[in-house]
Amino acid sequence: MIGTTLLHYRIVRAIGHGGTGEVHAAEDLKRRRLVALKTLPLQVAADPDRLHRFQREAQAVAALNHPTRLPTASGWRSTR
Repeated sequence: MIGTTLLHYRIVRAIGHGGTGEVHAAEDLKRRRLVALKTLPLQVAADPDRLHRFQREAQAVAALNHPTRLPTASGWRSTR
């Protein structure tokens, strides 16, 4: 995924992965800043319970503000 552009985010490098998806450092091309971008496999995004859990996680993480943490990118869901 390195170098791929999703909406206005260009994937820069992998940060980590876990049970629900992968986290990448990405450049927000609109705001010219580095953000953390989590992508979900289609089978996870297609499960309403897991998707809801991810949305709750995103809300909690977006509320954090710390100098050692990247800003969180906004949510987006593929229709594919």
